[in-house]
Amino acid sequence: MGTPKHGGGPSGSPWVLVSFVGALFLGVALVGVNVVNSILIIFLEVVFIVFFARHMIFAVGAMRSATTDLAIASSSSTFTPSVTVLVPCKNEESVVESLVSCLVNFDYPENRLQVIVIDDGSDDETPAKLDALAAVTPTLRILHRLPGAGGGKSGALNDALELATGEIIIVFDADHQPRRDVVWRLTRHFEDPGVGAVQGRCEIVNPDDSPLTRLIAMDYLAGYLVNEYGRQSIFLLPAYGGANCAVRASSLREVGGWNPDTVTEDTDLTLKLILSGQRVRYDVTAVDAEEGVVTVSRFWRQRYRWARGHQQVWRDYRQQVLTSRRLTVSEKVETIMFLLVFHMPVFSFLGLVLLIPWMFGVTHPDIAANAFVLWTLLFLGPLLELGGGLLLGRAPRRWVFSLIYFLPLFFVSIALCTKAWVDGLLGRPYTWVKTSRAHDPSSQGAP
Repeated sequence: MGTPKHGGGPSGSPWVLVSFVGALFLGVALVGVNVVNSILIIFLEVVFIVFFARHMIFAVGAMRSATTDLAIASSSSTFTPSVTVLVPCKNEESVVESLVSCLVNFDYPENRLQVIVIDDGSDDETPAKLDALAAVTPTLRILHRLPGAGGGKSGALNDALELATGEIIIVFDADHQPRRDVVWRLTRHFEDPGVGAVQGRCEIVNPDDSPLTRLIAMDYLAGYLVNEYGRQSIFLLPAYGGANCAVRASSLREVGGWNPDTVTEDTDLTLKLILSGQRVRYDVTAVDAEEGVVTVSRFWRQRYRWARGHQQVWRDYRQQVLTSRRLTVSEKVETIMFLLVFHMPVFSFLGLVLLIPWMFGVTHPDIAANAFVLWTLLFLGPLLELGGGLLLGRAPRRWVFSLIYFLPLFFVSIALCTKAWVDGLLGRPYTWVKTSRAHDPSSQGAP
């Protein structure tokens, strides 16, 4: 299976955007604004109903069984394949010490574990700190990439893959703090030869840094305790998430490694694995903690990258999903919905646009009532998952008050996802951008 070009290259489809706008104006000219508005609102209501049902099914499924699974302290597996842990670092001087202290403390046979930290052309104290740590830590290996080596996170991981000796490759981001038992909890699933990758659960380590990080922490509870759990328990189709995750080395090499032309290598790899007949598994008990972004500008940069890459994977793989002989009809439907997640805010933007003619008295007053139903459907689904995540994660009650920030942040998501969609269709260049850490010296006082 070929590897499509991705978010960094000019692989857009501007005619899609031109055709949509042209069809909209043609429709208005032929049948009038009211008819076009009604048709589009009915279309959006159908889309939102389908996604609402998906949210509800996931929430119900998670509430029925996730609590039991979270409480089970599984016994150690006797299956101990060789493992290589990879961590790409670029200007991570503020977190490398805590990172290494976790990496050398795993509850896994030392002679079956290889740890490689990749310095991806850092221009701060990261290289010096890593070398100093490696000098006193025999199990730690440092790979230095030259500045401008290219490929972003994927390029760094692919370079390290050439040195990897493990049967299983586990990836963490530099700001992650995995629990000691994460390695064996992830690797035990590979005893099943049909499993190509396993995703663990991530928590936010700094929920009290700002109102935004509190909401992101809630979003992670919903995402990992409800959404991913639902995709696992109902469809057996969780996603490989890019960090706190494991992939079979042979499967990874068979699909060409990580795609250096994408800004969301995790979603890209998820699709390549399931289309090649491999399966991804989710382990709700394999937990690590990571930093949440503390400002809206950092949230924008991070989520814009996620949206840009995710939307591009939709453009690149939707046809292969629809024609795949390895996926059942229900699996195809769920995979398509998964790929459309970062299009939902774009649909929401369209819903806002449809209200403009009503505000100026151009369309029928009933449009407002229909729009109210539309937006109610849109918000109820995510709120179900957020509420389920708060309950399953046993979050403090005061966190509920942070839901007030959900609405303004959703409008930010509408803006960034719509911009990512337009930029992607126009083929505007974009490359992988590192997320700033809360305590980066270079970002102190930065937005």
